[in-house]
Amino acid sequence: MVFTLVGALVLLALVPMVIEQFVIIKNKVPDYVVRINGEFIPLLQAKTGLDFSQFVEQVKASGFSMAQHLGKLSVNVLNTFSKSSAFIAAFVGNLLLTPVVTFYLLRDWDLFIARLEHLLPRKWHRTVVDLVEECDEVIGAFIRGQLLVMCALGIIYALGLRMVGLELGLLIGFTAGVASIVPYLGTVVGVVMAVAAWLLQTQDPTGLIYIAIVFGVGQAIEGMVLTPLLVGDKIGMHPVAVIFSVLAGGQLFGFTGVLLALPVAAVITVWLRYLYRQYMDSELYEERTSEGDG
Repeated sequence: MVFTLVGALVLLALVPMVIEQFVIIKNKVPDYVVRINGEFIPLLQAKTGLDFSQFVEQVKASGFSMAQHLGKLSVNVLNTFSKSSAFIAAFVGNLLLTPVVTFYLLRDWDLFIARLEHLLPRKWHRTVVDLVEECDEVIGAFIRGQLLVMCALGIIYALGLRMVGLELGLLIGFTAGVASIVPYLGTVVGVVMAVAAWLLQTQDPTGLIYIAIVFGVGQAIEGMVLTPLLVGDKIGMHPVAVIFSVLAGGQLFGFTGVLLALPVAAVITVWLRYLYRQYMDSELYEERTSEGDG
């Protein structure tokens, strides 16, 4: 209850600030476009010797075409939605059914689990229950800890960027915090957005150093304080294993794989630890140890 109340108060405080950031973007877009066309494009052409005018025209044409397609798609979706009574009925039915089903699942969840547990073979009952409980503990600790880390990083980045003087610091900081649900993605997204926003806001290169310091401090706090304190070593994975898990998930299943990579890897880690303990307690290991000692 207290956590919900605090979260609601934080949201009430943040919503006006985020709306203000979008108003700033809306008012600054014309200036940004003029600066890009009048300063950055000529500078790139002078430094690289390449002609970017054709590229800019292609980007404009692509953006205009995409806007037209999105507009037509939105109109078609609205027309279909308004004309299809069956679709509306199904949508409303799902909207009403979802909370009802959720309520009964939450109410009878312990009963479902008890019945599933009763179906387990008695020979494997204790082992399966222990493994499932360990997996549940690992995933729960990871999700809760990761959400708290995201919130803390969003606040750190937002406050740091605003202190530096970045007009869009709040929006960029919280975006980087949300993107931190994927390891290292938040830092990459935040740095790219902050550097671009700073270059459009001012041409002072000193600010880029301050931006690097903000994200460097954020990463240091995350690695040395937030992750050990809020997530701890519940997952028990090496940082290299975390990186490879995320890369493998993205390669196999795209963005969904990136989001699910760490929870799945945590469950696999639990099973690997169990297999390791089984091997260490097995006769095969004992025989090898005895032969080596002999």
